[in-house]
Amino acid sequence: MFVANSLLGDLIAVFITVGVLITLYFKWTYQYWARRNVPQLEPRIPFGNITESMRGREFVGVTFKKIYQKMKSQKYRHGGIYIFTQPSYFPIDLDYIRNILTKDFQYFVDRPFYVNEKDPLQAHLLNLSGTRWRNMRSKLTPTFTSGKMKMMFQIMAESQSDLFRRTDKEVKSLEPINIKEILACFTTNIIGSCAFGLDCKALEDENSPFREFGKRIFKTTVFQRFKRTFAATFPDFARFLRLSSGRKENAKFIMDMVESTIDYREKNNYSRNDFMQLMIDLKNNKPKGDHDGKPLTLDEVASQAIVFFAAGFETSSTLMTFAFYELAKNPDIQTKLREEINSVLAKYNNEISYDAIQDMKYLNQVVDETLRLHPPAAQTSRRCIKDYKIPDQDVVIKKGTSVTISILGIHHDPEYYPDPEKFDPERFTEENKSLRHNYAFLPFGEGPRNCIGMRFGLLQSKMGLVALIKNYKFTVNKKTKEPITYQPAHVVLAAQGEIWLNAQKI
Repeated sequence: MFVANSLLGDLIAVFITVGVLITLYFKWTYQYWARRNVPQLEPRIPFGNITESMRGREFVGVTFKKIYQKMKSQKYRHGGIYIFTQPSYFPIDLDYIRNILTKDFQYFVDRPFYVNEKDPLQAHLLNLSGTRWRNMRSKLTPTFTSGKMKMMFQIMAESQSDLFRRTDKEVKSLEPINIKEILACFTTNIIGSCAFGLDCKALEDENSPFREFGKRIFKTTVFQRFKRTFAATFPDFARFLRLSSGRKENAKFIMDMVESTIDYREKNNYSRNDFMQLMIDLKNNKPKGDHDGKPLTLDEVASQAIVFFAAGFETSSTLMTFAFYELAKNPDIQTKLREEINSVLAKYNNEISYDAIQDMKYLNQVVDETLRLHPPAAQTSRRCIKDYKIPDQDVVIKKGTSVTISILGIHHDPEYYPDPEKFDPERFTEENKSLRHNYAFLPFGEGPRNCIGMRFGLLQSKMGLVALIKNYKFTVNKKTKEPITYQPAHVVLAAQGEIWLNAQKI
């Protein structure tokens, strides 16, 4: 009995000692920014400043927005936060943000999270670092020029007839319309066609393999979210473990699709003005440009295809969903947009064409204001690759430190956008834009590492808006949970409970 009690006492002492040491480690770690004369918000053990999002209570973009607002209210020009135990620099001043994203980009080339580049789902442009990123970006940049977008437009436009049929069916059912689901099917069809030359039939088949694949990409488990956060917090350890957050069935789906598409085209000498053809050309020919000159491997083609598919269908459908919601809430703005659409199309034989969409100025304002109020990518991040001194501050950002920029926080800052919760496309007239700092609007990031697919995403989003606003009048259904909140566990902005609308054919 004495031995047992002694052993129990020793174990308790060990646990207490370990607990004290861990607590002391956290407290010491959480003074990193204070020791460097950078203001910081009080972190909490063990999640640092992202406790609410890590507990699944809040979308991480909203967490960063609140941090931005608190720092701004205390007149900080910058601050420091902690993601678990890892310090992250948090700029508030737009000049600092401009320097990081563009002017001093050579210090902030990489993103801060570790990725397993041997995983075909992860070795894509969004994740690559250093020289590999530069080479890939240089090879892909000619793929997304305005000229290439104009060539692809007709392929995009072929999806409109299915969109009309699906919307008509929903309207006739007299049931509330889950607008996000329709638009996600629409963009899935466009991406499937432009990327793979395939008819995905997502708008007519609820169980379309491509639609199911798209849902799987953005449906993350608690364990997957933990792995991603762990990899971002402890990249060296994640690299040692060769940690991967990808799912094998997703990798197999995309690899099979890419291989079969390439095999068919090469055997049948078939060519098409789409993304996949551009990738095949980069695979089969020595590409020209300022890069290593090496053709793409099959794995590299598959990697770019997955990010093009995932980013292309999800972010564009998210943008359109919130645009329809705001237009449904603001019938006067919806009417004004419809009048512009009809007026411009009258000059183009009443056909939705690439040039007609470029001619719609108010449409552009509506899209920009939607991106301001509900940016699908609510934050962006970088990693400092060599020591960097903050201009006019006695502060050096050490090599290896991450940087977190709250896009949602900037977009809702009343200094740049008075009454920021109001949907007002007039903020984006040429005159009003000229009065703001260029970095007060960052829906696609900025600088050399901005979103390469921006033109494509905007084009398909505008086409979807024009097609439906021209033919239907939308109002908000009471099934929509207002005020809008965002799903905590989603990768990009998504409304809690979805957006439900009523539609009436015009």
